[in-house]
Amino acid sequence: MNIARISTKHKMKIEEAIRQKKPFRNPYQKAVVNLIFTTNWLTDHIRTHLKPFGITMQQYNVLRILRGAGKPISTSDIRDRLLDKMADTSRMVDRLCQKGLVIRSVCPGDKRLVDVTLSDAGEALLAKLDQQDDAMDKALQRLSETEAEQLSALLDKIRG
Repeated sequence: MNIARISTKHKMKIEEAIRQKKPFRNPYQKAVVNLIFTTNWLTDHIRTHLKPFGITMQQYNVLRILRGAGKPISTSDIRDRLLDKMADTSRMVDRLCQKGLVIRSVCPGDKRLVDVTLSDAGEALLAKLDQQDDAMDKALQRLSETEAEQLSALLDKIRG
């Protein structure tokens, strides 16, 4: 990414954002701090769009996983696909069940497993949340589509 091309109109360096007085130890330390700070900033942005709908980011992730699966899947499959690997999948599914957004049933192939599927109310909620996509995408509006693709490629490279 060509840093010189990025607009400086709204640019705030990480040092300014966290009011750091002394320089970072090296570019890697700066990148790690910047990633953590930016992740938290982006999380707050998305939370504000989800709050009126009464769901958390993790619950939203589960609903999207279920929609993407297109069929009932087990809680262990959901856990494997979650963005937040530390989340308690069973508890999230319980809460989504209580809200009427998902349906739990015994897996026909293995009675020890529980299958989870999106309810009609869950589908309806996701349809409403889909209308928030542009507002949530605005968090990255300072990047061109090419820059967003480059960012994704760099993040993929970090994870190996």
